[in-house]
Amino acid sequence: MKSKKIALLGMWGVGKTSLVQQFVHSIYDEKYQSTLGVKVDQKIVTIDGGDIKLMLWDIAGAEETFSVPASYIRGASGYLLVIDGTRAQSLRCAMELISDIEEQIPGLPFIPVVNKSDLEWEITDEEISTAFEPFNTDIIRSSAKTGENVNTAFLSLARKLL
Repeated sequence: MKSKKIALLGMWGVGKTSLVQQFVHSIYDEKYQSTLGVKVDQKIVTIDGGDIKLMLWDIAGAEETFSVPASYIRGASGYLLVIDGTRAQSLRCAMELISDIEEQIPGLPFIPVVNKSDLEWEITDEEISTAFEPFNTDIIRSSAKTGENVNTAFLSLARKLL
């Protein structure tokens, strides 16, 4: 069985851990739990008739700018770039993360996931489209709370990696 390492990246509080919990265990916890360092989960999914093991690296975010330790990204097949639709700052942080990752591993596949679609957003669709236009990638709007497009986000990236 193929195994793919997927990193979840984004600033603190964007919903990385909640997305993983919803995807792996179909649960949502209202309590905010900050990730320290990295937390690894796994899930086996079937894509195009074949099983693939996704190793999900939920990497701790930071408040302002931060760089991802190279050791956390090493060996990753791709990443979900998680943005909080209710905080414009998280989009700016995401764009800095892309630059940081490109320096470490040029061309690493990713999918932007704009989370918290169940809430009122501070970021407009136009700002999102404009930010990711150069990358020619799908943009997924999700809610870890309701489960909306959570599976779609992970499975879209997994398909992109095959």
